[in-house]
Amino acid sequence: MTFLASQPLERMVPFREIARRMDVPEDFLAKILKVLLSRKLVRSTRGAHGGYALARPAREVTFLDVIEAVEGPVNVNVCQDTQHDGCRATGSCTMYGVWKLGQQRMLEVYRSTTLDRLAMTELKGSPPADSLSVAARA
Repeated sequence: MTFLASQPLERMVPFREIARRMDVPEDFLAKILKVLLSRKLVRSTRGAHGGYALARPAREVTFLDVIEAVEGPVNVNVCQDTQHDGCRATGSCTMYGVWKLGQQRMLEVYRSTTLDRLAMTELKGSPPADSLSVAARA
């Protein structure tokens, strides 16, 4: 997502280019992109000029959106897990307040951090691989 955030929104980045430039195994990338597509964080097109792009501007996608799309709800500790039973000792635990505050602060940071701030600046505006090979020969 940080790679796609570094690209112009209208640019469709080929699957293999993402895998190569991010040094990610293609099988793993395919699984991640499938999830991100289903959560409507990325869009894809097929064909010669197909590929992947962010579904909306990077400034509108939070770090929390991405984490929760792939990993599910974020919990700093089991006692903060509201989807399950949490911890049996929560009512009497002296650490509960600390974990709760940590959870709130962490989510606050993740919610306020958007992909435009996390975009890989060294990749912004970088030409596709085809252009790099031409430039290298010149």
